Amino acid sequence: MLELRGVTAGYGRTRVLADVTVEVPRGGAVAIMGHNGAGKTTLLRVAVGLLPVMSGQVLLDGADVTRLRPNRRVARGLGYVPQGQLSFPQMTTLENLQLVSTDRAAIDGVLDTFPALRGLLARRAGLLSGGQRQQLAIARTLLTGPRMLILDEPTEGIQPNVVAEIESVVTALTARGDLSVLLVEQHVGFALRSTGSYYVLESGRITSSGAGGPDALDAVRAAMAV
Repeated sequence: MLELRGVTAGYGRTRVLADVTVEVPRGGAVAIMGHNGAGKTTLLRVAVGLLPVMSGQVLLDGADVTRLRPNRRVARGLGYVPQGQLSFPQMTTLENLQLVSTDRAAIDGVLDTFPALRGLLARRAGLLSGGQRQQLAIARTLLTGPRMLILDEPTEGIQPNVVAEIESVVTALTARGDLSVLLVEQHVGFALRSTGSYYVLESGRITSSGAGGPDALDAVRAAMAV
């Protein structure tokens, strides 16, 4: 569904990614892991179209979208949830959703995925907990009807007792079968439980990859310890 093929990218003359290839199968879920500064967010910015490539290609559902702007990629089915539980804090939860769609059936659909938000529709987003704001951010993106969903550190800044709640949401999304997911995540166990395969990114290069699941935990930790 999404392929970054031989991507080299960076900022100005500073190269951050070097010949990186990542594939997300249609209906599958893939995790990108690595230490801070490894290039994970830069990779996602390339995938979304916020950062141009120096070389390489970005393919979405088989089509070359390397030169397309972010809004054109969204129109082709790409959804992106950046770091930071972004919302419009002075607006209610419902108003945040209605910025994307006023279709009540569509809103009801995402609320079925995030039932905790149903009782918070009249509350200002700025008064929600970090976990609730993250659910709202994902719900708002799902309203665009993506076939390819990119999540950047969905548990960042979330209290430990709420991480399990976010994990259950991501696991449900990756289990749908009609939605491909690319997940960048620092919690290795969570990332491997939620996805079918993984890549480890270090210093802008892929240093390890393989099938996900609990059995991959030792291999990933070893790769990240290098």
